[in-house]
Amino acid sequence: MKRYSYILLIFTIGVVGFASSCSKDEVKEQTDNATFYPRIFNDVYLFPEYKDSVYIMKAGDTLAFRGLQFSPGDKVQVAWSVNDTPAGDGKEYFFVPQEGGDFRIKVEASYDGMSTSRYRDVFVIPSSFTPKPYNHVVMAYASDTAQYKYLDFSKMTHLAYKVATVTAAGTMDVSKGEIYKKSDVLIGKAHVNGVPVLLGISGTLSGDGWSVYASSNFGNALVDIAKRTALVAAIKEYVTAKKMDGVEILMTDINNTTGAQTNANIQAAGLFLNELRASLGADAIITITVPGIQYAGSYPDLSAANWINVHAYEDGLHVGPGKPLGQPSGYDYFVDCAETWMAKYPKNKLVIGIPAFGLRYTALDGNGNNLGWTSYNYMPYKQILAADATASGKEYAEIAEGVYFNGIPLVTEKSNYLKEQGYLGAYIWAGEYDVTTEQSLTATIHNILQ
Repeated sequence: MKRYSYILLIFTIGVVGFASSCSKDEVKEQTDNATFYPRIFNDVYLFPEYKDSVYIMKAGDTLAFRGLQFSPGDKVQVAWSVNDTPAGDGKEYFFVPQEGGDFRIKVEASYDGMSTSRYRDVFVIPSSFTPKPYNHVVMAYASDTAQYKYLDFSKMTHLAYKVATVTAAGTMDVSKGEIYKKSDVLIGKAHVNGVPVLLGISGTLSGDGWSVYASSNFGNALVDIAKRTALVAAIKEYVTAKKMDGVEILMTDINNTTGAQTNANIQAAGLFLNELRASLGADAIITITVPGIQYAGSYPDLSAANWINVHAYEDGLHVGPGKPLGQPSGYDYFVDCAETWMAKYPKNKLVIGIPAFGLRYTALDGNGNNLGWTSYNYMPYKQILAADATASGKEYAEIAEGVYFNGIPLVTEKSNYLKEQGYLGAYIWAGEYDVTTEQSLTATIHNILQ
């Protein structure tokens, strides 16, 4: 029995050895013939899957790409690039930009002729910038809901970012600009393109970027010496921290129930302008927006401003119960507003406003006139174009009960007037209401004035 056991043991060992040899040969053959695709792990934070994710950082700061793992092990070759320029070949990379702009950081893992990659888009806020030269001012306003991707920085010389709102308590609210670092990005994008940015500050505004009746949060704060002083200090702190280039005062609290309050607000706006100039210094760009014709004679000396923005649209004749439908921002009213302020200040200190929105009627009375105070609203120019692709060549579109606006022909006429008469320039409310195509109103102004 023992003999048979030994024979069986020897046979078993031989079979196992043969099987083991076959297994090793098969594994080796499979390994030699296998296709190993290079892979990158632990990359979700550094390389988010959603394409709109942009990392925001300042020039001189460091963005570390580390903690990544690559497969197959040490066999993979790793290459880094910045905007398609080779930047490194290790498994870690440290991005330390020295200037502002848009960057794409890419890592590529290669093995045996195959590769896989990840990328991260980064926007770097510049530490300084050089303003681009200009012949005339073309200032776009951006509201506190604006996004930079709807603004064409190549067609403006200045940007007024209306991110500051004076509250009922008389303090400055800039919270909308802090969401996802929106203000930092917008300011940085403008500076990268050579465009100075002014902090726009106002009280409560309506859809046309002007006053709400009987609202006086801003005016009340300016009339109160202590609150006005605190506002000046808060503005200086914010402008300095954000590396902004000045302030645009949009004090529209002039539609009050009493003339005395309106006049007090207007006089306080002049004091506010002078105190801002004293606080920010001679190098800051400080502007102030004034109404087109009404109250023009009530304003104090505004010579401390670099220039004065004239609200030369919305004549007020076509809103309210029973008012006739019509163009509220026509050429004649535009010229009347410009000449009203030209009688007080040199033309080269005046920037005249042009709207990038239309007056839309939603209900009419039995005579075909506007029904009431709630039967009209304001429609951004880009929405008008979306509803009527030919609207850029017109001033009226059959939308709802009709919408009146400024198309390219009227904006061209206004811009030519400003250039021929020697005015400093034009501003548009609001930049994000416009389009960035060949139908752009901002581009029309810029192409004529520059």
